Amino acid sequence: MAIRSIIHMFDPMPHNSPFDLNMAADAGFEVLLPYSNVKLAEVNGLVQDAIFSRGPTGVKRTGIFIGGRDIGLAMDMLDAAKKAMVPPFVVSVLADPSGAFTTAAALVASVEKQLLEKHRRGLKDCRAVVFGGTGPVGLGTGVIASLAGAHTTIVDHLSIEVALQKADEYNHLCGCLLHGTYASSDADKARLISHADIVFCAAKAGVEVLNADVLADAQQLKVVGDVNAVPPLGVEGIKRVDNGAPLKYATNSPSAVGIGALAVGNVKYQLQNRLLALLLETEEPVYLDFRDAFQKARELV
Repeated sequence: MAIRSIIHMFDPMPHNSPFDLNMAADAGFEVLLPYSNVKLAEVNGLVQDAIFSRGPTGVKRTGIFIGGRDIGLAMDMLDAAKKAMVPPFVVSVLADPSGAFTTAAALVASVEKQLLEKHRRGLKDCRAVVFGGTGPVGLGTGVIASLAGAHTTIVDHLSIEVALQKADEYNHLCGCLLHGTYASSDADKARLISHADIVFCAAKAGVEVLNADVLADAQQLKVVGDVNAVPPLGVEGIKRVDNGAPLKYATNSPSAVGIGALAVGNVKYQLQNRLLALLLETEEPVYLDFRDAFQKARELV
């Protein structure tokens, strides 16, 4: 009897994401085994239960997916899963909490492409601002942009203490150099984008973060990317399908362009599918996080 492909999906939240379950099925896994409320201390036992029952051939048809909403916890769970392997019983693992790694990678890679095509420069030394920067996608975006060489500031909408704490935490965890601040008013937002080259909008769905008046204060803006697909969209003037369209209200940055949520989402969908499929295709086990997601996203765009 042929050995069926199995993916074990660990999630510290009360429910596994239906999005991730659908993606795993579409990537070719025949059996999906979701686990909810998984604690970090339980990862070692779960992994070893999964690997020892399949044999050297079966482990090549087995993968582990780590979800949730906390990217720091997901990184710790990925590390714990890797340490639980006992050769030759070794399987591949992908961490993508709340889709943050694949969404952030798709967003930064899409912005980088427009920088190269429209402005003949890369991310290195650009001034980048991430609104919604203390949420999962915002933090992933900030980390990736910073490691790619952008001077990156993550923005919380209420608390500078939260922003500073998150910047310090992820600088230590990921080896990046994030700065933290807050923006509770249009005046705060205008000040932040006045000399920004790049703006990433990863704030809560259905919230307009940057209106026309704020955008008019940008003096050297080049690319804005928005991942919000729920009206009102995150940036006034950017349509969901835009992928390098002129940014209508950035009147003092006439060469600025925008990228909408569906353009980013198309790359994100392809990217997550590709990474999940890689768990089955690779001969040697792989342990995939935001770094691998960004590398593959660059190839896709």
